[in-house]
Amino acid sequence: MTQAIVYTADGIDRYDDLERAKRAAGTTWVRAETDDHDELQRVADVFGIHPLSVEDIHRDVRPKTELFPNHTFVLVKTASLRRGETTFDEELRTKQVGLFIGSDWLVTLSVSEMPAVEVVWDNIENGESRARRFGPDFAAYRVVDRVVDDYYLLLDDVETTIEAIEDGILGGPDQTILEALNAVRRDLLSFRKVVWPTREAVNVLARGDPDEVRDATEKYYRDVYDHLVQLADLTETYRDLARGARDIYQNAVAQSTNEVMKTLTVVATVILPLTLVVGVFGMNFSGGPFNMPELGWTYGYPAIMLGMAAVSFVLLVYFRREGWL
Repeated sequence: MTQAIVYTADGIDRYDDLERAKRAAGTTWVRAETDDHDELQRVADVFGIHPLSVEDIHRDVRPKTELFPNHTFVLVKTASLRRGETTFDEELRTKQVGLFIGSDWLVTLSVSEMPAVEVVWDNIENGESRARRFGPDFAAYRVVDRVVDDYYLLLDDVETTIEAIEDGILGGPDQTILEALNAVRRDLLSFRKVVWPTREAVNVLARGDPDEVRDATEKYYRDVYDHLVQLADLTETYRDLARGARDIYQNAVAQSTNEVMKTLTVVATVILPLTLVVGVFGMNFSGGPFNMPELGWTYGYPAIMLGMAAVSFVLLVYFRREGWL
């Protein structure tokens, strides 16, 4: 789907012919959202966009800003978590959109529908005076700002997941908790690979390096840059939280193992003297000068059983007093 509008502070016109839209007075915005490479290239040919930039729209490349003689190319990525069948089964999904900012035109290219682009497009169509008055660099800012705002929603979801994992850890070691922690850490690592290059790309615009970014618009890009700095810090904070949750999980597993080992040690300690007693009397030597006189004693068996019970009772009382039971 390819759409074209030309807008000024006074109104807006829609065009089917891209060449006419480019030549029309005002700010021209062409929006192409299709996976048809030929269609994207057709739009690019009208506005003199390099074929390699169109290729970047189809490939998984890092967000960036590139300066060309007649326009500035900005590539940003949306990011969202797709929830799976379980609470923690989520995966980071990204989609990229290319913004080509000319002196009086803006072209947005993507292989699928982009909600961030659609929102800004609808605002201009519905008569937002400030967006119409400032031109293509401001419209591009609004798109980038919308994409960055959605990053906060993603991190809110990650924070909620980490809190749920921490609550799950308190309930005892569980293999699914460890899998969830690994998934969160992978998502944060993937998100970090989006945020950091996006920050550098927006910084180029905030400094006013491109001629297409007007002085009045630089402050808006600086505001987006500040948000990205904050997002980068939050990402590192949540990575630390995930790392801390993993440490808590490992400590819980170690504590559980210690409790099991303590119980087994108590059982072994109680059984050890009993084993010694029955082992000695199990030899059954008799009829010699060094025989066991207890073998012929009428009350030998009950005495031995009572003795073993007494030993077990004393050991259990001792372990109880020491807090091992």
